[in-house]
Amino acid sequence: MTSITVRRADYTDARDRAALLDLLDAYAQDPMGGGEPLPASTRARLCEDLAARPLAASFIAWLGDEPVGLVNTFEGYSTFKACPLLNVHDIAVLPAHRARGVGQALLAACEAHARERGCCKLTLEVLSGNARALRSYERFGFAPYALDPAAGQALLLQKWL
Repeated sequence: MTSITVRRADYTDARDRAALLDLLDAYAQDPMGGGEPLPASTRARLCEDLAARPLAASFIAWLGDEPVGLVNTFEGYSTFKACPLLNVHDIAVLPAHRARGVGQALLAACEAHARERGCCKLTLEVLSGNARALRSYERFGFAPYALDPAAGQALLLQKWL
């Protein structure tokens, strides 16, 4: 059986670009990704936009020559620790390859990258109804964020512009 390999995506490489866009589109079409395909305008410019952001890093999981998973990350900064942090922005595994260690391999690549960059933590967001992803993240060591249990857990909010 072929094993999973994970490597950093090269935003200028045609094969990596196609894999990144196809995997992200599959995620976007999944109910946990919103259920809609990526707009053509997003597909047309995404890799160039990512390449222009030096703190962006994407990793693709390959099963032989087949791309089966993707993670997009962005480096941020923790003011409380005065250190960088790495946010896992998107993580996607094709449905046929879930529960086979692909997500854990992608998270391990993120952690290795974060450690190389001197980051103090990894962060991510997940829908509360995505039980499979929550279990995977907890298995990897993620936990809800709270400074003081009496104050409650952190919530992610958004405002579209």
